[in-house]
Amino acid sequence: MAASDQTKEACIYQEWMNLQEQELTELNRAVAGGATGAELSQLIERVMSHFVDYMQKRSRMARVDVSPYFAPTWCTSLERSVLWIGGCRPSSFIRLIYALCGLEIESNLAEFLRGARIGNLGELTAAQVAMVDGLQAKTIREERKLSTRMAGLQEDVLDHPLAAIAVQSEGRSCEMSGNLEAALDKHGRAMVEILEEADRLRLSSLRELIGILTPPQAVDFMAAGKKLRLCMQNWGKKRDLDHGRN
Repeated sequence: MAASDQTKEACIYQEWMNLQEQELTELNRAVAGGATGAELSQLIERVMSHFVDYMQKRSRMARVDVSPYFAPTWCTSLERSVLWIGGCRPSSFIRLIYALCGLEIESNLAEFLRGARIGNLGELTAAQVAMVDGLQAKTIREERKLSTRMAGLQEDVLDHPLAAIAVQSEGRSCEMSGNLEAALDKHGRAMVEILEEADRLRLSSLRELIGILTPPQAVDFMAAGKKLRLCMQNWGKKRDLDHGRN
């Protein structure tokens, strides 16, 4: 990827992270300000549209050169360590819901035992819990399918024709050739396809989860997710500095 492409991708990512901060403020303000259900729904849809826009921008860049998206230099080492096919695991959305439900109940146990209201995500109905459980099982099945395909693509790098081209090259020379370029381009197209499928799974899982929640619950969930995402970046920066990584 040319330097200009690297710069552009880093800018797109930084714009996305800046937007996370802005949206977190909007989500928190909406809850604190007593926004109506309709107003919360409009805010949720606007946040989702931003997510779709970011994925589309990223997809266009990945079609130019996909490899950096699987180990992005614009992320911290901590962020890269938890990536799954260029982003978060879709099932992590559901895991966050479970964690938030437990936190709200644990933090307000006395009120919960008295039957008092303890917060939006601590009050999921039995039907909602069943739907979330079903979504988790379905999402994990789809993740496993994509993970298996991803493993196959990684193994293909060691297979014909790349292995043959490397072994048959003279001495220590690893010069690019027409056959090599064609093989790498084919591998890159397959990587773009799986990245885009993973993004579609992320989006569909998130949309389905949001559909299960009430607008106040969805806003609480989105705010928590964005706060976690921003904290992961900040924690990663600190750890990189602590270990002498720029």
